[in-house]
Amino acid sequence: MRESDAMSGERPSTLARYLFVAYALLVVYASLHPLSGWRDNGLPPFAFLTARFPRPIHAFDVVANVIGYVPLGFLAVLAAYPRLRRGRALAVGFAFSLLLSFALESLQLYLPSRTASNLDLLANAAGASLGALAALGATRPLLDSGGLQRLRHRLFRPGARVDLGLVLLGLWLFAQLNPETILFGNGDLRDLFKTPSGKLYPAEVFLRVEAGVACTNAIAAGLLASCLTGRGQPARAVVLAMIGAALAAHSFAFRLLIGPQEVLSWATPGALYGVAAAVALLMFGMALPRSAQLALAGLALLAATAIVNLAPANPYNSATFSLWQQGRFLNFNGLTRLVSIVWPFATMCYLVLLPAERDPEKA
Repeated sequence: MRESDAMSGERPSTLARYLFVAYALLVVYASLHPLSGWRDNGLPPFAFLTARFPRPIHAFDVVANVIGYVPLGFLAVLAAYPRLRRGRALAVGFAFSLLLSFALESLQLYLPSRTASNLDLLANAAGASLGALAALGATRPLLDSGGLQRLRHRLFRPGARVDLGLVLLGLWLFAQLNPETILFGNGDLRDLFKTPSGKLYPAEVFLRVEAGVACTNAIAAGLLASCLTGRGQPARAVVLAMIGAALAAHSFAFRLLIGPQEVLSWATPGALYGVAAAVALLMFGMALPRSAQLALAGLALLAATAIVNLAPANPYNSATFSLWQQGRFLNFNGLTRLVSIVWPFATMCYLVLLPAERDPEKA
């Protein structure tokens, strides 16, 4: 670190770098979804650069491309700063975002389901520049000793592995933007092993399944957040805020992707019972030693993944989503579904590694 950076209290943010990498990977997947059907269409590799703008121009697509690259440019600058000075961090952040967009648009030439477009490239560049410029003014408030960097180190335990855990919690919240899943129902692999079944189940079975999935997943995520929270900090308030944010995100997904009349369609009796039970159990579980919390989080994660994959399909949900036209949100829904599927398995690996780190607060 440069002496000027050390004197100003600014220091690199591992959390910003983890978030940048995670978001860049999400952009790659969303841009190349569904990652199948690759073939050479006989077009020159960069033909889209000199082609005419697509007709008609859909304002929604342009705005979506701009918005999608704003966080990428923003996080790229934060990840490079203060190792690079502000001007160089801005240039590197914008250049990386532009090159990534160019590479992805070039690859889309070989995907029949995607269309490479110079308009998309321009929209992505505009979004990246807006994000990078916003980050330029936010570097000191976010990363200096009196900004959010200080709040992060005050509220949560120190260490790069804790930053990785915070990214996982952010991805857990992001997964709630998929309305197709049961509330908190991550790790659902049933579509990969779908088998027809004509067996009918009473409504009580689905109520118990929803309650079990919501309860065990919320316990796993809540205990993980508790283990990352620093000693003497309001861990219960952090966990309650996170669960509240997850419910708000799930409601927003129903509102945006399906319709305003469906904003609380997820709030079935089973889901509500599960959340209430999880909150009550978490209030007691967070009083246990950290090692016991980690063990219980792992057990809850295993139970949640088993329940969601062994449960029969809910005929009510199947009927609701059979009429759902995903339309322009198809790639976004594929992205949230991927995060939802991968999250419990990535988190289980993380829980195994987390106890191996020396606790700095006991040093």
